[in-house]
Amino acid sequence: MSLDSTHRGIPAGATPPDAHADRLKFNGDNSFHRELRRRVEAEFKRSGTRQRDSAQMYLKTAIILGVFALAYVALVFLADTWWQGLLLGLVLGIAMAAIGFNIMHDGGHQAYSERRWVNRLMALALDLVGGSSYIWQWKHARFHHTWVNVAGHDSDIDLGVLGRLSPQQPRRPWHRWQHLYLWPLYGVTAIRWHLYGDFRDMATGTVGERPFDRPKGWDLAGFVGGKLVFFTLAFGLPLFFHSLGTVLLFYALVSAVAGVLLALVFQMAHVVEEAAFPLPDESGSRMETPWAIHQLQTTVDFARGNRVLGWLIGGLNFQVEHHLFPRISHVHYPLVARVVEDTCREFGVTYREHRTFGAGIASHYRLLRRLGRSAAAAASVPALTPA
Repeated sequence: MSLDSTHRGIPAGATPPDAHADRLKFNGDNSFHRELRRRVEAEFKRSGTRQRDSAQMYLKTAIILGVFALAYVALVFLADTWWQGLLLGLVLGIAMAAIGFNIMHDGGHQAYSERRWVNRLMALALDLVGGSSYIWQWKHARFHHTWVNVAGHDSDIDLGVLGRLSPQQPRRPWHRWQHLYLWPLYGVTAIRWHLYGDFRDMATGTVGERPFDRPKGWDLAGFVGGKLVFFTLAFGLPLFFHSLGTVLLFYALVSAVAGVLLALVFQMAHVVEEAAFPLPDESGSRMETPWAIHQLQTTVDFARGNRVLGWLIGGLNFQVEHHLFPRISHVHYPLVARVVEDTCREFGVTYREHRTFGAGIASHYRLLRRLGRSAAAAASVPALTPA
């Protein structure tokens, strides 16, 4: 299958979902994106590599699900000391995050397989670990991937009153300390998702500020069934063997580990000093740049040479490549990166990257601190305006 077709400057995998969302369009000059797609397509043909249905990905899925199952069984049925529980809880939390980064992420973006039912099955892995794959499809694959870092459109940068992740968001007095207090709050990310976020979105019919179509039929059955399975695994079954306090303690531990990992990977890709936070034009209905250029302005790679990290987080250290080609399996991002970087160099487009994981963390910390200062101080930071 060829690379995604485009519609109004937006890839098929990120087509605006409703008439209201369709009002904000991108500049129609897609010459850079067309050439980039042509070159990536040619590289896959030259190498004889399939963009999806990779044996490497199927093996990786089996390993991650196997570790998840073994860690869960050992934690619930076998652990009898606090240190065994702590170790197994850490492993289980990492496995939960790995399921999200690798299996469901590729499945949700139709990047796992050419077969639609396989992608759907893999996307349902998110429901196994407490999220809703249906709501994620709207929140992440549609809203975030289309309008990255656009305040009011990208719900992934909306923390409400808790934090200020964009210079266009209102500043509260307590944001002055957000570079300190947000780090432990990242550990609550998964817990909020499990116990509140999806239910809130269903009740209001909105994701952040954006309306979405509530699930019906099989989608609704999947939402309800997924929640029942997760709550059975997280609370129901363990309560037969352990006290309520013990179950809640280890649920919090496992979820905190997963939540920190999930939050940090996203933040280091978009909420860093090098990423832009562009605004629509004066009419509020059009972005001044083409869609592909927007992705490059708002997305930053990190630690591309760290293979262990890349394996664990589903290649999401190659965020630029993922945003430009969301329907290519993440196991191929290193191949795609070479083409993207060379093409950017030829077209004079800035390719943003942090060489190490630590550099990304430090940049995120500095940006949080700057955004927490006065609105004037944050607005004066050059890196917050599109290049």
